[in-house]
Amino acid sequence: MRSLLVLALCASLPLAAAAGPATPAPAAAGAPAWVARSNELAQILLQAQAPFLPEMASSLGVQGYEGRAVDLAPGHDARYRAALGTARERLRGQLQLERDPNVRQDLEIMIAAAERSIEGSQLDAQYLMPWVDVPQVVFGGLNNLLTDPPPAPHRGKALERLRAYIGQVPGTPPLATLARQRYEEKSGTPDLLQPTRAEIEQALANVDTYVEGIAELFAEHRIRGADAALATLATQMKDYIAWTREQVLPLARTDPRLPAGLYAFRLKEAGIDIDPALLMQRAQLEYMETRGMLRQLAPLVAAAKGLAIDDRNDYVAVIRALKREKIADDRLEAHYRGVIDAIDPVIRRQRIVDMPQRPLRMRLGSAAESAAAPAPHYLPPPLVDNHGQFGVFVLPLGNPASEGKAQYDDFSFDAASWSLSAHEGRPGHDLQFAAMVERGISLARTLFAFNLVNVEGWALYAEAEMMPYEPLDGQMIALQFRLLRAARAMLDPMLNLGLIDREQARGVLIEGVGLSEAMARQELDRYTVRAPGRAPSYFHGYSRIMELRMRAELALGERFDLLAFNNFLLDQGLLPPDQLATAVEEVFVPAQRKR
Repeated sequence: MRSLLVLALCASLPLAAAAGPATPAPAAAGAPAWVARSNELAQILLQAQAPFLPEMASSLGVQGYEGRAVDLAPGHDARYRAALGTARERLRGQLQLERDPNVRQDLEIMIAAAERSIEGSQLDAQYLMPWVDVPQVVFGGLNNLLTDPPPAPHRGKALERLRAYIGQVPGTPPLATLARQRYEEKSGTPDLLQPTRAEIEQALANVDTYVEGIAELFAEHRIRGADAALATLATQMKDYIAWTREQVLPLARTDPRLPAGLYAFRLKEAGIDIDPALLMQRAQLEYMETRGMLRQLAPLVAAAKGLAIDDRNDYVAVIRALKREKIADDRLEAHYRGVIDAIDPVIRRQRIVDMPQRPLRMRLGSAAESAAAPAPHYLPPPLVDNHGQFGVFVLPLGNPASEGKAQYDDFSFDAASWSLSAHEGRPGHDLQFAAMVERGISLARTLFAFNLVNVEGWALYAEAEMMPYEPLDGQMIALQFRLLRAARAMLDPMLNLGLIDREQARGVLIEGVGLSEAMARQELDRYTVRAPGRAPSYFHGYSRIMELRMRAELALGERFDLLAFNNFLLDQGLLPPDQLATAVEEVFVPAQRKR
């Protein structure tokens, strides 16, 4: 249940699962012939998942699922596993027949993806009570359908999906009713973990923001005839949250730790392929070394900026002084655009990676989007049947749930804009996802090979690539962000394994990393409530890419070409770390030696 709903909720992200079209998506012009064959075989798994995750299907560009809602009908989790099991066996049969090595590798990727999804569903059913934040799921499903600008089929289907959510489509009871039924049928089952108190309280705080955000979406896109359905939705969402407050909140757990087997799977699902103890050990070393670099840089930044602080050697004090140079909300988007305009020529001049000739799309986030994702983030383009659409870098203006509490100050100042633009824009997420669309990379290597280690590792690597060309204060915040990624790789496993408590971890983030109270709270919730096991993926992915690059540099010596190396990494799509390492060692290095 929980894995399936996370996938529906995060429909804007191509998480190792997707829904599929009725006909194969064509390969991009210039793609190798085997890609078309691989994409055809990918339909076996895509079509197995589509009925269960229509929100994800439409967000990925798949036609035919725009008006449908996530399947929470009785027995959906067992039906989901059965459908994936059948697809897996069909893929295994194709593997026995296939001779092309590239297609064979893609089949192995898809078989592994099906097995992970089955395992995740089984573990959720074994350990977790199936409570769902329905208002957030509904907002996510409608918001991702009505992207800016929404494709014509999506805009026309928004009202149909809304009616599916509220039970006004034959054979589809209200999603809130189905979610409540799934929870109640498991009530009294021994040893199932209740949702955490923190996630319940977040849902209680955000329901009005989501309801208002949905109404604003329909008004913005001038979708007529929705008033009655929107009123029904508001009533259903508030009734569901009232039931949650009365029936679920009193049972909510305060200890967020997951069972060891479930947490280990969360790490594997993110692409982390080393023991948590080794991960923590490497992260602790990185934390100490990065902290040392910040201490060296702090007095230089303080002097260059003329900062009025008592101790210029105190890097946290210097960071907090930089944050006081806040960019006004009405200037935020223009400021970030100016930074991106400065970054793009550097990437080309330094031959870091090949760049597209189009501008980066960027916009400010709505209140409801900020409630769902309070930090800057990237919404990828459709990866299936893409017709020239591009992703978008979203800048939130705050978190509505933080009103009356400490506010974020971690993104809205000049020094932070450099690393954030490199991470979410170029050469980070925007370039990586654009490459997947434009270079004709197979669906297996985009949708089904998806792992956060590759995605977030590339984005952190992109930050590091740009750091030498940034102003001194921008370099300091780049190091602060790298310190945060090391802290994540320490604290996430330590909290989930009971090696540190929340207050100690909070101290590391605020006094050690220099985060705001609001950002620290969000980080801690991320490690323990929203996405345990995922936050370490940034550090681990960055480390794996740097290891690969060092091995390539040693193997090639003066023949090593940074532009060729980075382009090669993008050409591989989202291969898991071990397969990416094999590609570098067996394809890239020999090819470069022949030049």
